Amino acid sequence: MAKKKLKIIEHDSWLIPSESDINDRFQRFAQRLDEIENEFGGLVKFADGYKYFGINHSKADGGWYYREWAPAAKALYLTGDFNRWEKFSHPLTRDEFGIWEIFLDDKKYNDSFVHGSKVKVIVDSVKGLQYRIPAYIKRVIQDDKTKDFTGQIWNPPRFDWNGDDFRTPGTEGLYIYECHVGMAQEKEGIGSYKEFTENILPRIREGGYNAIQLMAIQEHPYYGSFGYHISNFFAPSSRFGTPGDLRELIREAHKMGIAVILDIVHSHTVKNINEGINEFDGSDSLYFHAGARGEHPQWDSKLFDYGKTEVLRFLLSNIKYWIREFHFDGFRFDGVGSMMYFHHGNEPIDSREKYFKQGVEWDAVTYLQLANVLAHRLKSDCITIAEDVTGMPGLCFSVREGGVGFDYRLGMAIPDFWIRYLKEKKDEEWDMREAWNILNNRLPGVKTVAYAESHDQALVGDKTLAFWLMDKEMYWNMHEGSDNLIIERGIALHKMIRLFTLAAGGNAYMNFMGNEFGHPEWIDFPREGNNWSYKYARRQWSLVDDPSLKYKYLAAFDKAMIRVFKENNVFQHEYARELNIDEYNKTIIFDRKGLIFILNFHVSNSIPDYEFTMPEAGQYRIILNSDHPAFGGYGRTDESMLYPTFIKAGGANTLKLYVTHRTALVLKRVN
Repeated sequence: MAKKKLKIIEHDSWLIPSESDINDRFQRFAQRLDEIENEFGGLVKFADGYKYFGINHSKADGGWYYREWAPAAKALYLTGDFNRWEKFSHPLTRDEFGIWEIFLDDKKYNDSFVHGSKVKVIVDSVKGLQYRIPAYIKRVIQDDKTKDFTGQIWNPPRFDWNGDDFRTPGTEGLYIYECHVGMAQEKEGIGSYKEFTENILPRIREGGYNAIQLMAIQEHPYYGSFGYHISNFFAPSSRFGTPGDLRELIREAHKMGIAVILDIVHSHTVKNINEGINEFDGSDSLYFHAGARGEHPQWDSKLFDYGKTEVLRFLLSNIKYWIREFHFDGFRFDGVGSMMYFHHGNEPIDSREKYFKQGVEWDAVTYLQLANVLAHRLKSDCITIAEDVTGMPGLCFSVREGGVGFDYRLGMAIPDFWIRYLKEKKDEEWDMREAWNILNNRLPGVKTVAYAESHDQALVGDKTLAFWLMDKEMYWNMHEGSDNLIIERGIALHKMIRLFTLAAGGNAYMNFMGNEFGHPEWIDFPREGNNWSYKYARRQWSLVDDPSLKYKYLAAFDKAMIRVFKENNVFQHEYARELNIDEYNKTIIFDRKGLIFILNFHVSNSIPDYEFTMPEAGQYRIILNSDHPAFGGYGRTDESMLYPTFIKAGGANTLKLYVTHRTALVLKRVN
């Protein structure tokens, strides 16, 4: 492809000095794409690796093929209950590319190599004989007694997707509910796909969320890893149920108008030999970089070599697999910043040049470009979200414009800001200007998912917003009729922080399950240190369902603020516009898509006839009031009134109303 002027340069003049670097980034992508298209007949066809590798049935040939890429191996042998776990009776043959293959004829194995059969492959290499799980396996199960993981043939009747023509949310915007299937139930144990479908999806729909982000779906040997140490990339975790159960979950979500986003982990993988793909052919460099470069120093995991064709085929096939076989609507890519830089985002990037020249893992960047192009070719309305702390320029610009191709980035600085304020500052010290700047610190055209907290803030070692605000008082003073200043403050600020984040922080919104009602406890998965307890690896829905407890107020406000945003298509306007920042009264006023947001964070100053300039003349009514009794407030502002603007000297449209302390109001003009 010939060089061309990329639109990203025209869009952002700050990047002009780096034009050659951005052109080089695009040319690397274009060259790799050309190679794939010329050698494999196209990117979409290239991503059919999951149909070629692993264990697949061929109706045309009347049997099963098993193929594995293992160039450094001396020999491979398929074993399982179909041959009574004989070691060497079923050897694979190797081709010149290091791909091993065996065919099992239906006529001979019709009663033994069937749906549900358990299998492994024995790899003979410099490491000796090792029992391994096929790299492209589509189902892995764990023995209850031995705790050993084993591959399983999975070939049920084809799932009925008839009528599932779901399209992802459009003009109303994206409201994401971050979920973990296993800990979604109240019981002290692991929840299932079926339980999630029956019990949790209706709650999400009722709350107004139109997307779920599913964590821990790809199989992982250690439950407590939160699903971030993947072992089997094509296998939905069997601890939650069957692949069919997951498909039913997605189909039912679509019927409810809910998009399903997979939290996909292509940034690294578990080191485990028995369960994963590490040292599969005996070398340390099959799927990964050799030596220290293949080790992640903070995550104790292995790093992919994205420059290898078969690694690209493995990961891109994984993208296609989840879209085509399970109808996922998008992906939240974990650890994007860690992928793009050899320093994994742990070194400061304090100059323009460092974005493009300091330790950039170009092969990883090219992979991300290919992944985004593929995902959107397969599903034009696919949603791709990057978890990135580095701020790589062009992350959310299309690849053809010179970017990396993501639709959204996570606004990771926002929850860090709120936690820092709650930990380190008194309420009187909160800086309204700093808060405004943090929430608006994003480039034009870079769509950002705003969130006040996610699963990261809920883990042991940190606290949720509710717990930072109210701590142990939540255990004793959340009952109706209990007057407690800590609880009063906590409920008020919890609502305000989340509304402020939603209203000013980005172009989509995300919440972790249970946080909308102020779930009181951290997340602590079963481990030796807690005697393998599930007590804190669950969600206590009974708290929000109990009418005698105040959690209901936080849930009601969360639902109301999302309803207001959706009804007014607020995300159609990229930014909020500052109208007034009053540090003395800790009050900030701004508008977005015609709505006026007024937030008074002051500890005590309730201001009668608070006066401020309005962008448009007219009469306004209150459409959301965090101080309403339905949200646990005191009803100090008259919501039945219309509030007219008036002209002050100088011609400015001005409005007056009673602004009570620790209150958020949303006003809308009455035509």
